Amino acid sequence: MKAKPKILNRFLMRRFFSGVGLVMLVVCGIIMAVTFVERLPSNPTAFAALAESWTRLLEYVPLFLPLAIFMGTLLASYNLTKSSESIIVASAGLSPYQMARPFLASAALIGLIATTVINPYSVHQSGKNITSDHLVLIDGDIWLREASDNGYITMNAASMHKSGDILLFDNATVYIQDKTFKLSQRIESNTITLSDSGLSATNATTWDSRGIPTKHDWHIDTLLTPQTVLDRYLQPDQISFWQLPEFIHKMSTIGVPVRGHLVQFWTLLFLPLTMVAMATLGVAFSQTRQRRNYSFGVKFGLGIITCFAVYFLINIFNALGATGVVPPLLAIIAPPLIIIAAAGVFIASFDTI
Repeated sequence: MKAKPKILNRFLMRRFFSGVGLVMLVVCGIIMAVTFVERLPSNPTAFAALAESWTRLLEYVPLFLPLAIFMGTLLASYNLTKSSESIIVASAGLSPYQMARPFLASAALIGLIATTVINPYSVHQSGKNITSDHLVLIDGDIWLREASDNGYITMNAASMHKSGDILLFDNATVYIQDKTFKLSQRIESNTITLSDSGLSATNATTWDSRGIPTKHDWHIDTLLTPQTVLDRYLQPDQISFWQLPEFIHKMSTIGVPVRGHLVQFWTLLFLPLTMVAMATLGVAFSQTRQRRNYSFGVKFGLGIITCFAVYFLINIFNALGATGVVPPLLAIIAPPLIIIAAAGVFIASFDTI
C-alpha cells in the first residue's frame, strides 16, 4: 500500500513532463525556425546562423517558460481527464491537492534547472559576442572614464564588440586631462582596442595641447580592462546567476546602483516558486467533474488570458522593484504568492470556473 502513492506520483510526473516537453518543443521549434531565417542573411554560413539562433533561443527561454509550464499543466490534465486516468487516480484515494503535488514538484525542478544550469549556460554563450546591444548605454553612446593620480582619461565610442579577450570600440575619441582637468591630448580613431595592457589604436589622429594634429600608432596604459568595462556596463540579464551576488557586492561598494541586478538575482532565485505558481494556476483551470464533453478549449482560452494578465502583473512588480518603489525581494516574491493563493481558492471550490 505504501508503494502506490510513489507509483502514482511517478506516473503523474511523467505526464507533466510530457505535456510541458511537448509545449516547449513546439514553442522552441517556432522560435528557432523564425530566428534562423532572420539571421541567415547576416551570417556567412548556415551553421553560424544556426549557432546564433540557438543563443537567441536560450535568451528567450525565461520569457516563455512560465507560459509553457501553465500550458503543459493544462495539456497533461486534459489528457488525464480524456483518458479517464484522473478518475482512476482519484479512486485510489488521492485528493486534488495530492494529485497536484507531482505537478508542483516537477515545476519547481524545472525552475531550479533553469536558474542553475540554463541561465549560466545562456550567459556564457551570449557573452562570446557581446555588442553595444547588450550594454546599458548613456544617450546611445559608450562612455568610459578613469581617474588616477596622473589625471583623467575619458573615452566616447559609438559602438563596441568583443573579440576574444579584447574589446574593440568603433568611432572612438579619447580625452586625456591632467590633475587640474586641463586637456592635454585628444585622440581619434576608427577603432580603439582595450586589452589588459591598456588602450591602443593604429594610425590614430592625435591633437596635443597646442591643437597640432599628428598621425601615428598610439598606446596608453590604463587601469581599465575588458572585464572591468563589462562588469560596469553589462545589463543584469547578461550576468550569470552564480556571479550576481559577488557582482552586486562589488558594485554596491563603489556606489553603483544595483536595484536592477537585485531584481534579476531575486527573480532567478525564486524562479522555482514562480514555476510552482504557474503550475498551480494550471491545475486550478483544469479542475472538472465532467467525464465527457470536457470544455478544454474554453478553459484553455480563459487560462491564456489569465496567464497574460499574470505576466503583466509580474512585470509591474518588477518595474516597481527596479525603480525602488517596492523592495526588490517583495517585488519578486509577492506575485507568485498571490497566484498560489488565488489558485488554491479555485482548487478548493473545485469546479467553479
